[in-house]
Parts: sequence; structure tokens; C-alpha cells
Amino acid sequence: MAAKADTRKTVAPAKRKRPKLTAVPAAANTADDAKFDRLIYERVRLGIMSALAVRDELTFVELKALFDVSDGNLSAHARKLEEADYVTCTKSFEDRRPRSVYRITALGRNALHRYLDHVEAVIKATRRA
Repeated sequence: MAAKADTRKTVAPAKRKRPKLTAVPAAANTADDAKFDRLIYERVRLGIMSALAVRDELTFVELKALFDVSDGNLSAHARKLEEADYVTCTKSFEDRRPRSVYRITALGRNALHRYLDHVEAVIKATRRA
């Protein structure tokens, strides 16, 4: 008589929770953390903000070429920045084609400078450590 196959499910052992490691040195982990804008932190949004900080305006097509992202991806990131009033978007038509022009706002420029100041403080604290 053949042995019957074991059909019981095996349960994986419970994963142990590891303590979270912080990349920020203790010296930089102060009240300045409030200046760390998570909205700008994401790569594409930081790129949009940085590009607009050095150019008066950029079109959707120019931004798309700069960051090599899909239309939907760029649109979603730009919309988040618009909702925060960090950038403005002016839509028009040129030769029957839609044209979106983005500009950084004063609020957006201030937020970008605060973000960059925070990153600089982290870098300085890291180099001292």
C-alpha cells in the first residue's frame, strides 16, 4: 500500500520585527525635521521642482523628456505639486495640440529651499560623524 501524501499546509515562522534604522544622524534629527518636505522628496517631484527653480517655465513635453517617465506618471506627480500650490500649470492649445506650461510658485520655491537646507544639514552632520 502506497503512503498517502501529506496535504497539511505549512506555516512560515513569524517574522521578527527589526528595529528601524535611521539614515539621519542624531545631530541632524531635531526640530528641523519639520522642514523635511516629503512631497518634494520623491525623485520625479524633486526633479520637477529643481528644473523649474532654474528655468522660468517648462512644458509637459520638456519635463517628460528630462525625466524619461510616462505621461501618466509625470501627470500624477505634477498634479500633487499643483495641489500643494508649489507649481502652477497653464493649459492651452498650440496647432490643435494641448500644451501645458509649468511654473514654480513662491511657496514652491520656499519649500524647495527649506528641503535643500535640510538635506545640507544632514550631509554636514554625516560628514562630522
